[in-house]
Amino acid sequence: MAEVIRMPRMSDTMTEGNIVGWLKDEGEAVEPGETLAEVETDKATMELDSFSEGVLLHIAVKEGTVPINGVIAVIGEEGEDWQAAIAADEKSNGNGVSQAAAPAETAQPMVSHETTPSVDIVETPNAAQSDARIKASPLAKSMAAEAGINLSTIQGSGDNGRIIKRDVEALLNKSGSVSTSAPTSISAPTTQQAPTIQPFVHTGTDGFEDVPMSMMRKAIAKNVVANKFSAPHFYLTIEMDMEKAISSRKKMNEISPTKISFNDLVLKAAAVALRKHSVINASWLDENTIRYNQAINIGVAVATPDGLLLPVIRNTDMKSLSQINGEVRSLAGLAKEKKLPPEEMQGSTFMISNLGMFGIEEFTAIVNRPNACSMAVGAIIDKPVVKDGEVVPGKRMKVTLSCDHRVVDGATGAEFLQTFKSVMEDPIRMLV
Repeated sequence: MAEVIRMPRMSDTMTEGNIVGWLKDEGEAVEPGETLAEVETDKATMELDSFSEGVLLHIAVKEGTVPINGVIAVIGEEGEDWQAAIAADEKSNGNGVSQAAAPAETAQPMVSHETTPSVDIVETPNAAQSDARIKASPLAKSMAAEAGINLSTIQGSGDNGRIIKRDVEALLNKSGSVSTSAPTSISAPTTQQAPTIQPFVHTGTDGFEDVPMSMMRKAIAKNVVANKFSAPHFYLTIEMDMEKAISSRKKMNEISPTKISFNDLVLKAAAVALRKHSVINASWLDENTIRYNQAINIGVAVATPDGLLLPVIRNTDMKSLSQINGEVRSLAGLAKEKKLPPEEMQGSTFMISNLGMFGIEEFTAIVNRPNACSMAVGAIIDKPVVKDGEVVPGKRMKVTLSCDHRVVDGATGAEFLQTFKSVMEDPIRMLV
């Protein structure tokens, strides 16, 4: 009997999925484990695999957004009535026939392609030299474009020679054109970058472009509005002397096989301070309950082309600086490649965003629900300071603590920052 394929929930916050493209065509044979389509969620682009064997009888939505549990395809035996299968499935679930059950030609959702090529055909970079067209999955196309790779140089291993993700990855690993280590940048982007998915773009003589938001950007927009306006924020800023932190880091890196970053010091110092001030490591659950978390799980803001992701370093206070460095680099790399599993972004108790590497001296971060606090870290700045009655050169850094006033009071936040400052100004306290 034919099986109706519905949009699965691929992350805890997902309400809809955006079908980027199909790797199988109607009428093609399908085996269990084969990838059917690439689906963009609010957190990553994922491959949708088949659990059934048969023929792809019908694609309900070739491209575009589909709500959770919406019909996207039917797999069965060749010649089976896919419309009857959808009707029977809807009836067994107690629903009327969904709009997605209509023929694919009338079910095209939300994204127009009047001026863009078919999603599974990619023009060669120099169309004047060749009229050949290359079959490639949308994800492979995106990865190749980002790495500056000419798709014509890749031998596809997918059906009918289609270039898929693993083909691009194999070339990158072989050539070493892209580092396999995770990036060191672990902060929010300073400017909004264009989405990697190329949607329909309206252009006109008045000089503007209307670009539909990616699923990730939609989720970010929804979350920041909810975070900002559901919690009464207040902000506390403190400045600290970074002379000892700079010299301590230099000595550490002389003997450490892993090069410790200033951000690693920030995470460790924050974890030490959170252990002392458990009120900061808290969560607002509802009007009747505040949760004081025993585990210290720090979320680290990571910039990706489509927006901000928040991988979590669990039990941060129990890890060495080298361990923290390794986890941050690994998770940040996965986040930038849209391969970060949803479970790696869940369960934070505190959040840190660092824009210091961009030269930002001071900023405020939005509290990430249900956390009670977030911390924004600025750059280390050379400035004149007064020591022993004399003006001397100094190196200073500012951090700003954003607090949910329902959980944290001003004095409590200030005490946490005093502890954080004392640890950063004398890093040996991280070892005590």
